[in-house]
Parts: sequence; structure tokens; C-alpha cells
Amino acid sequence: MESRDEHISVLLNETISALNIKENGCYVDCTLGGGGHSEQIVRRLSPEGCLIGIDQDDYAISRAEERLASYPCKKIFVRDNFIHLPAVLDRLEVPSVDGVIFDLGVSSFQFDQAERGFSYHHDGPLDMRMDRQRTKTAADVVNHYSESEIKKIIYDYGEDKMAGRIAKAIVSRRKTRPFTRTLDLADVIRSAYPEKYRRKGHPAKKTFQALRIEVNDELKILMQAVKNAILRTKPGGRVCVITFHSLEDRQIKRLFNEQADPCICPPEFPVCVCGRKPTVKKVTRKPIVPSAEEVQHNRRARSAKLRVVERISS
Repeated sequence: MESRDEHISVLLNETISALNIKENGCYVDCTLGGGGHSEQIVRRLSPEGCLIGIDQDDYAISRAEERLASYPCKKIFVRDNFIHLPAVLDRLEVPSVDGVIFDLGVSSFQFDQAERGFSYHHDGPLDMRMDRQRTKTAADVVNHYSESEIKKIIYDYGEDKMAGRIAKAIVSRRKTRPFTRTLDLADVIRSAYPEKYRRKGHPAKKTFQALRIEVNDELKILMQAVKNAILRTKPGGRVCVITFHSLEDRQIKRLFNEQADPCICPPEFPVCVCGRKPTVKKVTRKPIVPSAEEVQHNRRARSAKLRVVERISS
């Protein structure tokens, strides 16, 4: 993985445009990261406007506080998981907001810090925790999960057809020496891959993605977190979600479809009798993807997709 400018945010202009910012509004960046999206929000807010930035990473929060300090709007930074958005807003006595952003990629400065353990190109401890106060690490997964559990994680979360071969290689190697370092694991994964498949990107990419999702329970909380955001957004407000792999995008697409058309009546019914009302309308029928120019300047953007919905009165 190449080193990237930590200030580059994926689909930045498209997301800020879709958010439809009001200068005195209140907006939540649920994945504060390097503060790129948040900076573009606060630039558009008056002193009466408010940004609430949420992140599990103390380092991300401290950097964002420094980066956004000069802007005159109200800024509130919260160290928490975005699944707790309702509780965060309740503590702040904010009943509803004008817009919410989720950027589900790992911030570039987290990738580039070898000690965080996200990268299969830089040697570091097998960690991968977004929230460093959590106890489970990637090392715990590869050293203690059963072969069948490891295979399922890699297949489900990494969508890697070589999941069985990789899981078998991991379990075989850990019998003689436990895994502690990222490059050690990446080498074992590479050895499990047939030679003809190694030319299609790094063999460890999908497994590292799968381990990161497992360590941080990402997919288990995503759907509820976005539902929470929709419920706390004012009518006319927008919820923007940027995904970076097909699992996330499928979940968000399904959720937005359900929220926009929740009726469960059989198609032969002439009118709806289930009583379920839509909570949103889709702003993007198809996901917005990066331009060729953006991908050229930021390889991280290649797989990004942006979906947007607007809250409507129930």
C-alpha cells in the first residue's frame, strides 16, 4: 500500500454537495478520521452552525481538533463508536440534526502507521483495532479461532475464494509459532495463493480486510448505526454513506431500499394495507463513484461508492 496524503478525502466534493449544507445547521461526521470531510463542512457553517465529530481513535480526534480549530462554528468532538449516535446526541441535548456522513474506509494515517497493524506492506504488530481500548486484536483471531471460523471470516468478509487454503495455512503455521507481525501473516497468505492468482493485487488484501472487519465488528453494527442516523435526521436532511467494498455497499443499498419502500404487502394487493411508511427518499438511484482523475491521484478511491438518502416526514 502506497503512502497517501492524510488530508485527501475520498469523494469529497460529491459528498459535501450531496449533504446540501445549511450555514446554521448541525451536522455529524460519524467517521471523523483525518477531518477532511469535516473541514469542508465547517467551512460552510456560520458561527451558529455546529459540527459533531465522532471517532473511536483518540489520535484522530486530537488531529481533527487541531485542524479545525480556526473555524468559528461550534465544534464538538466525541470519542465513541458511531453505533452510539443516539446516546451521543441525547447527552448533547440535540434532538435531531441536518445531516450525517459515514466514510467507512480506514483513514490513511491509520494505514500508514505500521504500529496499528492494518497494512500488509508495512511490518507491525497484528493489531487492527480502530478503538485501541478494545481487547480483541487480529493476532487473537488468527492464533485462537478454529480453522473453520477463520475460513468463514475470510470468505464472508473478504469474499476470497481461497479462504479454505488460507485458513489451512494459517492454522498449520501457528502450530509451530504464533502470529505476532503483519508481514509474517502476509507471507503465509501469499504462500497459500496459487502463483497464477498473485498477479491480481496483493494476496493478503482480502484477508486483512476480513480480519479488520472481524476485530472491529464493523458489519454487525453498520446497519443499526445508519438506521439510527436516519431516525435522528430532520426531514429534508441528508445521510451520506461512502463504502469501500461490496459487502458494505450491498448492506447500505438494501437498507436504503427498505427505508424508501418499506411496504411488505403482496404485489397483487391494489393498495398498501401493512401501514409501513417510507422514512427516506433516495437522492442517488445508483451509487456515485470517483472520477478517473480522482482515482489517478488517490488509489484508495478506486472501490469507493457514495449513496445518499434524504429524510422525509413519516
